[in-house]
Amino acid sequence: MHEEEALNDNHPGPNHFELDQTGGDRKHRNSTYAKRRRVVLKYLERNYGTVRDFCQKHKTTLRYILWGTLLAGYLAMVIAACGLNFHRALPLFVITVAAIFFVVWDHFMAKYDHRIEELLSPGRRFLDSHWFWLKWVIWSSLILGVVFWLIFDTAKLGKWQLVSFGGLIVYVILLFLFSKHPTKVHWRPVFWGIGLQFLLGLLILRTGPGLRASQWLGKQVHTFLEHTDAGASFVFGENYTDHYLAFKIGWLMLVTMGSSPVESVVAAGNIFVGYTESPLLVQPYIQHATRSELHAIMTAGFATIAGNVLGPYISFGISPAHLLTASVMSAPASLAVAKLFWPETETPKTTLKDAMKMEMGDSRNLLEAASYGTSSSISLVANIAVNMIAFLALLSFVNAALSWFGNMFDYPQLSFELICSYIFMPFSFMMGVDWQDSFMVAKLIGYKTFFTEFVAYERLSKLVDLRKEAGPKFVDGVQQYMSIRSETIATYALCGFGSVSSLGLAISTLTSMAPSRKRDIAAGAVRALIAGNIACFMTACITGILSSTPVDITCHHIFENTFASGLSQNTTDVVSCCQSLLSSTVAVGPGEVIPGGYHSLSSLKNCCELLKPSTLNCTWIPDEL
Repeated sequence: MHEEEALNDNHPGPNHFELDQTGGDRKHRNSTYAKRRRVVLKYLERNYGTVRDFCQKHKTTLRYILWGTLLAGYLAMVIAACGLNFHRALPLFVITVAAIFFVVWDHFMAKYDHRIEELLSPGRRFLDSHWFWLKWVIWSSLILGVVFWLIFDTAKLGKWQLVSFGGLIVYVILLFLFSKHPTKVHWRPVFWGIGLQFLLGLLILRTGPGLRASQWLGKQVHTFLEHTDAGASFVFGENYTDHYLAFKIGWLMLVTMGSSPVESVVAAGNIFVGYTESPLLVQPYIQHATRSELHAIMTAGFATIAGNVLGPYISFGISPAHLLTASVMSAPASLAVAKLFWPETETPKTTLKDAMKMEMGDSRNLLEAASYGTSSSISLVANIAVNMIAFLALLSFVNAALSWFGNMFDYPQLSFELICSYIFMPFSFMMGVDWQDSFMVAKLIGYKTFFTEFVAYERLSKLVDLRKEAGPKFVDGVQQYMSIRSETIATYALCGFGSVSSLGLAISTLTSMAPSRKRDIAAGAVRALIAGNIACFMTACITGILSSTPVDITCHHIFENTFASGLSQNTTDVVSCCQSLLSSTVAVGPGEVIPGGYHSLSSLKNCCELLKPSTLNCTWIPDEL
């Protein structure tokens, strides 16, 4: 038995032979595969080098081919979308045209800048040699044009446009009287700033295309903000190319107003980002800025709002078109006010070439930028929520304390709103708000100045809702809402970060960027806060000059032309005006009826007869004396 086992061990059977043969075949195959792999790798290495050298040699051509193919595909997609439904594809079409225009303009100016300068040099020399008398002709023509325009426009729309114009003049005079250096004011940035502000308002508020464009853009912003703020950082990153529009706007103000590059870029940047982010555009140059430039930087921040906070304002029910218009108009106004309130007495050290050198952002790709934007929006929303809770709670406490104090003198109705209505009432009246509504607008200005614009817009939205409900304008002698014109002016007056609560944040932000300038920054902060608010008031004045709400302004003319001439009364304009008149009328009892909007009792009677059955007891209306 043992011998057989030993024999078997010494002479393996068929199974052992098959295993050895299979292992040999496997080794042979592995060796063959390894040889083939080495051959393939050597082939790839040789061809990779060839391909790499080819790509390096023709990389510019290949890049053009790649981008050309992508651009052609994109344009084909836009054309197809417009062909299917142009109205639906209008936003895509506008964005495409704007992007192409800016890119072509940038390349054109970079390539032919010197030729254009040579071509225009004869005209520039002519203007330089005759500028002394030409400037008087130009300014005289502009002033006379504005005066005649105001005369005809006031005759057409009413006296309140003239009140707004007078308020604008008063604000300029006050700024000059309390200027840091009244004798050293350079009037070019002041006049050009107000002129650009007026021109922007005229194009947007008084021209059909401008108004439609503003409303359309407002709707697009509203739609975008309804989705998310995750792309905010990508839309306006820290690269120079992402700040393209801000720099173009800044260039416009630099050329026309003569402001420094630092001031111009920051003022334009405030339209898109907050007053704590816009100085980052010129962070390396803040430590070298003059005191007047530091004052202008803070003023621009206080006078404007950023695109990243439009969402909360719009969610309150505030018109996105008015918010966008106000922010754009206040940019040149902020520089005009800043240069008047604190004129430049030093020589700015930063040139336009220096200001254009921007550092690259930290975000290396779209996903990282979107992630950063999401994180930023979380802190923004949280900050807004906390501020709303804190300031509304503080307002409630202040009102309770004032009521308790007033009760000591048998005046328990004393409140923060009441104090603000008397302090800021002259400012609101100068904007062109009628006397009856000026106290309500003054309260809103008080909310904005001592608390924050979020609280002010939240209160304004409630007034807008009450007006839309068309309820009684007075309840127990207390006015419930304002006219459309007053709401519009208030929207522009409140459109800025100029609140006491923002003062410390602005100082700490600039100080962290330029610690050596802490004393200069703190010295000009309060002045900048005042100047920023006045810039908003001046924007509201121009809005009062240019705005024309049909129900508020033309109802007097509609009633006069309709009821006096016997024309058809059952028209949309007449019915709308009558509804507004009845909703704003105060009826205490028989013979004690006060028509709203300064309308006559005759117009009220006619509206009562037109809108039967009426919510107003028409038998209470007395005859006019």
